[in-house]
Amino acid sequence: MIGKIHSLESFGTVDGPGIRFVVFLQGCPMRCLFCHNPDTWDINAPVAYKMTPEELLTEVKRYKNFIQTRGGVTLSGGEPLVQAEFAAEFFELCQKNGIHTALDTSGAIFSDKAKKVLEFTDLVLLDIKTLDDELHEKYTGMTRENNQKFLDYLQEIGKTVWIRHVVVPNYTDFDDKLAALAEYVSRYSVVEKVEILPFHTLGKYKYDRLGIKYPLEGISDLPEERGDNARKYFEKYFKTNR
Repeated sequence: MIGKIHSLESFGTVDGPGIRFVVFLQGCPMRCLFCHNPDTWDINAPVAYKMTPEELLTEVKRYKNFIQTRGGVTLSGGEPLVQAEFAAEFFELCQKNGIHTALDTSGAIFSDKAKKVLEFTDLVLLDIKTLDDELHEKYTGMTRENNQKFLDYLQEIGKTVWIRHVVVPNYTDFDDKLAALAEYVSRYSVVEKVEILPFHTLGKYKYDRLGIKYPLEGISDLPEERGDNARKYFEKYFKTNR
């Protein structure tokens, strides 16, 4: 079992609670217009690391003293469920070693293999792109169906969830859309927190380097006041990332 790993971050502070060892796996089926990591899309692209779950755990354990207290390991991407078998085996090893596990996912892949990963996941960081079915397909290249099924399944199994939502000018930065999303996720008792992620253009250079047309040319970073505005809708129901 070999995992294709785009990059590693040993002291992450924004991908789950506490100090975390973050593993960015290669491969993603979505093509989100606002994606700032297009270099993670292709599962067959050259990667920084190829590791077995045991080798990756050995690397993680070098930092165990830092991450074990209120921290842990986060699998991100790309979309980590592209490599679901690797993710499940690695998370199982983490839990056997007393390391908290968090899965950062779009919910785009809903399968028996994905469910197996959840057996060894302590916290799910679930991205919700938009509730607008028509926009979702244009916005991400995929329908919203699996994301809906994924959240429903998390509710069914009682898995703790943090929702993540990127707010993009001209696409999702509308008061009615934000209010509707806040009300929607409030129906799920497993949702513990909502993180509002303001759109930024810091990844634009990667498109240039890869020779890919930047899809949101002309869209500026979300103003700080609009991020604050978005959070107010969710603070009626949840903790947010202020």
